[in-house]
Amino acid sequence: MTTIEEIIKPENLVYKKPTLMNDNPMHYCPGCSHGVVHKLIAEVIEEMGLEDKSVGISPVGCAVFIYNYLDIDWQEAAHGRAPALATAIKRLWPDRLVFTYQGDGDLACIGTAETIHALNRGENITIIFINNAIYGMTGGQMAPTTLMGMKTSTSPYGRDVHLHGYPLKITEIAAQLEGTAYVTRQSVQTVPAIRKAKKAIRKAFENSMNGKGSNLVEIVSTCSSGWKMTPAASNKWMEENMFPFYPLGDLKDKE
Repeated sequence: MTTIEEIIKPENLVYKKPTLMNDNPMHYCPGCSHGVVHKLIAEVIEEMGLEDKSVGISPVGCAVFIYNYLDIDWQEAAHGRAPALATAIKRLWPDRLVFTYQGDGDLACIGTAETIHALNRGENITIIFINNAIYGMTGGQMAPTTLMGMKTSTSPYGRDVHLHGYPLKITEIAAQLEGTAYVTRQSVQTVPAIRKAKKAIRKAFENSMNGKGSNLVEIVSTCSSGWKMTPAASNKWMEENMFPFYPLGDLKDKE
């Protein structure tokens, strides 16, 4: 009969909490994608041996709270300005892994200029872009990425192209810029998807450290509270509605 001591021996260990994730209880809503992406970032940094050389920049919105959970150096940026701050840090300390962690309202609205110009300059940074098509923290308002017909607190009858314009595909724009090395769109709603997302984050971080240019990793995500759905229903809605408009996969890879 197998004993518990045999089960938990290091050679039998198949899952553990990343050492860079601290013990603060996560405050995110049930079903939120943020916690999963936090774990992936922590794992990749640890596996690359960059614990003491990583600098993350978090702005405003739900994304800002990542500094409570990952034990690396952090700098908080004004709303939308994370890529500009990342540019300064990477230029001052080129041996550091520098990345931003931003939501769609922050990155694709107030931060559109900073995002596009940092990527176009080919700054050796990585932008991790959480796209749940809504402003999650501030009340579920329509975001630049909100889908056509999608209801939010500020578009209760659904997004109307004649009134609100079209959803912004920031990742497709990034793929056309000369300075970008790697641009990809992933998700984290299933185990295979999580594995692909981790691989994408690793590639982007390696590019940043190897001076290959700027990198954008979009994670199509859910917002159960903002969408007013259960976590399971949110995943199903995302797969049926978000993925057709925001298709997953690599959009650009200079290699």
